[in-house]
Amino acid sequence: MFSTLRADIKAIFERDPAAVNIIEVLLAYPGLHAILFHRVAHWLYRRGVPVIPRLISHLSRFLTGIEIHPGARIGKGFFIDHGMGVVIGETAEIGDNVTLYQGVTLGGTGKERGKRHPTIGNNVVISAGAKILGAITIGDGSKIGAGAVVLRDVPPYSTAVGVPARVVARRDPVTGSTTRVEHLPDPEYEAIQELRQKVAELEARLRELEQKHQSVREYISLTR
Repeated sequence: MFSTLRADIKAIFERDPAAVNIIEVLLAYPGLHAILFHRVAHWLYRRGVPVIPRLISHLSRFLTGIEIHPGARIGKGFFIDHGMGVVIGETAEIGDNVTLYQGVTLGGTGKERGKRHPTIGNNVVISAGAKILGAITIGDGSKIGAGAVVLRDVPPYSTAVGVPARVVARRDPVTGSTTRVEHLPDPEYEAIQELRQKVAELEARLRELEQKHQSVREYISLTR
């Protein structure tokens, strides 16, 4: 328990440049408070203690704005940045050194029982507002973009963005080099390109009309 707590506190200093001292972290970081409440609630939940784990989870939600079901399994070095609106379901499994930002949901897709929440690998970063739904797996070292809705497995060392989320890049864990595998559409750029094309067509049409008008004027002047 204490080694895990040290890893959780160390993760804050490593990943949050705003963390300046241990007192501030212990007193003013709701993400740390939420995971401390969860560690206790999960310990009781695993031992079959009724009601109390859910009460601890409920209290944690009231105080921090972060809802973690006591049944969720969370590894060490877990960091929730800002945290408001984070929801982690009962059968979610989270590896070591995972970072979540505000508004992240690790949820289910229905009322089925059994494994119904995501499994998150080690060293994963899930950005603000991302929704990861169902009994899917996010591979080690992957990154999920802000606002993404992930409904399928994401391979290790990949970047997934969009609604629904698609893998757009993969990273070599040895060299660190990134390879793009899909280029996302840019509606604004496409709209601008269409406008430029339309302007070019109108300008060509205008020149054509001016040339015809000039020819008519020359013809009239010659026939007078």
